[in-house]
Amino acid sequence: MIGVGDRGPVAGVQDAVARAEREALAVLVSVQGLGPRTLARLIAACGSAAAVLGVASGPGAVARVVAASVAADDEARPMTAALAEAIVAATERPALVLDRVRALELRLVTIADPDYPARLRAIEIPPALLFVRGDPAALNARHAVAVVGTRRPTDRGRRTAARIATALARAEALVVSGLAVGIDGAAHAAAVEAGGPTVAFIGGGHGKLFPTLHDRLAEAIVASSGAVVSEYAPDTEPTKGTFPRRNRLISGAADAVVVVEAGARSGALLTASWALEQGRECFLVPGAIDAPMSAGCIGFLRDWPGAARIVSGIPQLLDDLGLPAAAALPKPPPRLPRRPTGEIRPPSAGSSLKTLDPADEPVAIAIARGAATVDELIAVTHLTVAGALGALTRLETAGLVSARHGRYAPAGPLAAVPADAAPAERSGGRTDGRAISPAA
Repeated sequence: MIGVGDRGPVAGVQDAVARAEREALAVLVSVQGLGPRTLARLIAACGSAAAVLGVASGPGAVARVVAASVAADDEARPMTAALAEAIVAATERPALVLDRVRALELRLVTIADPDYPARLRAIEIPPALLFVRGDPAALNARHAVAVVGTRRPTDRGRRTAARIATALARAEALVVSGLAVGIDGAAHAAAVEAGGPTVAFIGGGHGKLFPTLHDRLAEAIVASSGAVVSEYAPDTEPTKGTFPRRNRLISGAADAVVVVEAGARSGALLTASWALEQGRECFLVPGAIDAPMSAGCIGFLRDWPGAARIVSGIPQLLDDLGLPAAAALPKPPPRLPRRPTGEIRPPSAGSSLKTLDPADEPVAIAIARGAATVDELIAVTHLTVAGALGALTRLETAGLVSARHGRYAPAGPLAAVPADAAPAERSGGRTDGRAISPAA
């Protein structure tokens, strides 16, 4: 690690200034009632957060703070004397906040820091400061997708959220959510289980983590190179007002938002609205028209035609997101141990696969890897509907695929091919020039 002495005295001064600015922002953010707009006006008027603390100290500080709140904007309303007094009081006791930051092992990331997530920097009124537990670099993943939904999901909804998050993690995309019970928790847990990073934005301070039953999940998120993030000071209590404000960060930190289940008044719909306002893609999982937990998704799709998109399947969702659709398929089983030299082996599927028409091979490989429907095959292989159906017909005729109730499974010699070995049975590969990505 490069120390201050190794980088020279100028760099050391720069580090000290940056640290002072982070700590000053932490103190100011802890003031109840001081919103991001007023804070931005104070900083614009004084030049820096550290300078605001200077204005808020000494005789006449309350009047100076009130004056600074409108100095950069003549049309703004002056802050109340009570809020100015709260800022002055916080300035007199900075250790109350900074000691908590250290005790909770939080990192302070300002909007001027290189670690600040680029996606959040681009939204309207980005947080001046983030309190991060874990790795801030996770937020700058190349691909990031938010998975959100109701706190009271059905079993099917919970499983769907887990499957989507697992597929995203396998596709090396960051899973973003809000750590709430229900869909959020299922998405975080599945991403952790799949070995991918996930980031949780919470609706209060780290010292008041909510819900408390997700303490262990938060620990697992941090341990798996993810992060738990808040724009609130450590001891800020979560309220009904803090969660809607938190939702704009969930959507803002992602390239797209996926709503799995949402009632007619679900907060997840607010996240979906933020996504459209911020120029993010928005996907919703449909459901039965009389299912309460699908009412919000169906209504949103109806209200926003052409803007909100339907999730017709997990491979299709990944394809729409520009991610490898094959990541949605089941993870290949471990290879079986090699047989001893000289042991007589039964006929393998190799000879059968090598005699396949090259146009049929991608479909055979996808079915061996777990694709079960025509829609999944199309998403994974990028074939046309006619091409996929034609290949299925030929594979069924050859005894390599069986069909039942619209679902397909490997049969005969194809059923004996290990899923992770299937692509290596031929050297020809795909005829359209695109390889089928293995599930990581």
